[in-house]
Amino acid sequence: MDSSFFREAKRVFGSWDVLMQIIAVNVAVFVFYHVIHLFFILFSIEDQFAVDAWLAAPADLSVLVRRPWTVVSSMFFHTEWLHILFNMLWLFWFGHIFRRYFDKNLLLNVYLLGGLAGVFLFVFSYNVFPVFSLERHLSILLGASAGVLAVVTGIACYVPNYRINLLFFGQVRLIYVAAASIVLDLVSISMNENAGGHIAHLGGAFFGWIFAVNIRQRRDITSWLTRLQTCIRSLFRKKTRLKVNYRRPPANDWDYNKQKKEHQEEIDYILDKISKGGYDCLTRQEKETLFRQKK
Repeated sequence: MDSSFFREAKRVFGSWDVLMQIIAVNVAVFVFYHVIHLFFILFSIEDQFAVDAWLAAPADLSVLVRRPWTVVSSMFFHTEWLHILFNMLWLFWFGHIFRRYFDKNLLLNVYLLGGLAGVFLFVFSYNVFPVFSLERHLSILLGASAGVLAVVTGIACYVPNYRINLLFFGQVRLIYVAAASIVLDLVSISMNENAGGHIAHLGGAFFGWIFAVNIRQRRDITSWLTRLQTCIRSLFRKKTRLKVNYRRPPANDWDYNKQKKEHQEEIDYILDKISKGGYDCLTRQEKETLFRQKK
């Protein structure tokens, strides 16, 4: 394909909110899987290259250590229409509520760490509880549900009295929606209906609760992930030479006060811009101006 297509796709993707980026990645992986699947069907390839085995997280530890990337890829991987549809709708609805109270980094962090918590509880359960011993070597985990439940439970525990409108029920408190989801997961596990998936849901919900408890006490337990993302991004950014601008010193007190006022107005404008759109929305010149600000 033309490289301009990928540049435009990258530009559009970068302009989206992090919530839409997460949804876009899930949809892209879903489409990719089914395109590959269609290829195997058309050419009657029975093995199908086991695409799902390379993207879903296995319960068997001996397999998982050979495919460690699946702990992340599994939370963006779906094979069924209804599965991805309901997960993305929940993420869209509750993600918007989450974004009203927290910044974009926290949404991504809670989604990722909630997904990891779901994978951990899934693998732990299938390797500890005897009831799963016969299914362990065949069981895999896929889907965004654990990450989504982390977002749902996190915001529900942070603003439990926030009300949403539900069909047939009217206005319902957010905490009741999260509690109902957890109860349904517990019942489904006891009925042995996709037990592994519902166990992962509980892992995500548990992380969401832990996040909310800590954030209420002004402790961000996801801050390390934000720092890690910043370090990774810095590795792929082009380094620019620092440009030093020399200003002519003021001739008198009037010039000094004028320059000081103009500089303060410029700083206030930049800080206001950061509060609305984040640091990444600044131009290079504005970043340099902020960097030159004396402590």
